[in-house]
Amino acid sequence: MTELYELIKTAHQLRAPGGCPWDAEQTHESLVQYLLEETYELIDAIESGNRKEVLEELGDVLYQVVFHSDLAQEGSLGEPFNIEDVAKFMTEKMKGRHPHVFGTPEELEQFKAETGDDVMLNWDNHKKKEKPERASVLDGIPKALPALALANKVIGKAQKIGLLEEEVTSPIQLDDEEQLGALLLAIVQAGKAQNLDSERALRQAVRDLEQDIRKAEVLQASDAGIIGVED
Repeated sequence: MTELYELIKTAHQLRAPGGCPWDAEQTHESLVQYLLEETYELIDAIESGNRKEVLEELGDVLYQVVFHSDLAQEGSLGEPFNIEDVAKFMTEKMKGRHPHVFGTPEELEQFKAETGDDVMLNWDNHKKKEKPERASVLDGIPKALPALALANKVIGKAQKIGLLEEEVTSPIQLDDEEQLGALLLAIVQAGKAQNLDSERALRQAVRDLEQDIRKAEVLQASDAGIIGVED
């Protein structure tokens, strides 16, 4: 872990008096654009399959975590915390969500999982224990997600509560992602030809689906005689 601690030390020195003026001026808010850029660059590197690029971009994303943690250590978000606190929180979170690996003997048996699907059957229940304040399956979905990623997430939630079927026979025959990509590109091109914004159009469609989900949750809660729906 020596190299990781050296990176933490480097970030702190850059922000300390006598360090880099630019680093010292940054805030959590000003760094958001860089976090987004570095994340998308990492995605590009992963999709390229280039080891050197993935190594570099993972480092850039890691540095963002280190940078934000150093800011928080100074009380930028209220009660100070540091990267050790971040690591501790994440360790506890992951262990709590994997009782089939880290649980008591009883939990190892109760949540026994041999496949990824087995794990996902219990995943939402583990999350609910962490965040009991959530009343809707939509709670916690980042609204800043790109439209396609947001649509995929919300559709999954609609399927979870039975509003949409998981197995749907599509009128469009698709054999692979190459065909899907070509179809999506054609749809965007058709929209552009009519001066339509594909991103905005999909976001509106997702908002409509979200309204349907919330209505369905209210009905389900009413039928069950409870308030709220598990996430």
